Amino acid sequence: MSNTLSDTPTASFTKQQRLLTPAAFREVFDAPERKIHQSHLMAFVRANEHEQPRVGMAITKRKVPTAVARNLIKRYVREEFRTKAFKMENKDIVFIVKKPIRDINNKELKIQIINIFKKIEDK
Repeated sequence: MSNTLSDTPTASFTKQQRLLTPAAFREVFDAPERKIHQSHLMAFVRANEHEQPRVGMAITKRKVPTAVARNLIKRYVREEFRTKAFKMENKDIVFIVKKPIRDINNKELKIQIINIFKKIEDK
């Protein structure tokens, strides 16, 4: 049994896997099926009619003042989503920051993101 390239799922992050329009975000915010809480992060989850799960992030400057920190959060979320997307159901997921992340280190932030994705998978 050969393990060809087509047998293994590709762990890429394409444009089709992103929530792009304000209307797409609004749909998730207005009628989420689930809200998953962690101490600093929160995810809104809703089923979609697309062929794949999609992710979006609404990370405000008020909660995360520096661009470096905002981009770090986005990078962590994208990376975790990219590795888990092929196992997930077709859902739209929007991440928000609940409170300022000044008092949390990168390791704890990554753990919170992983925990949210575990809860999404377990449902």
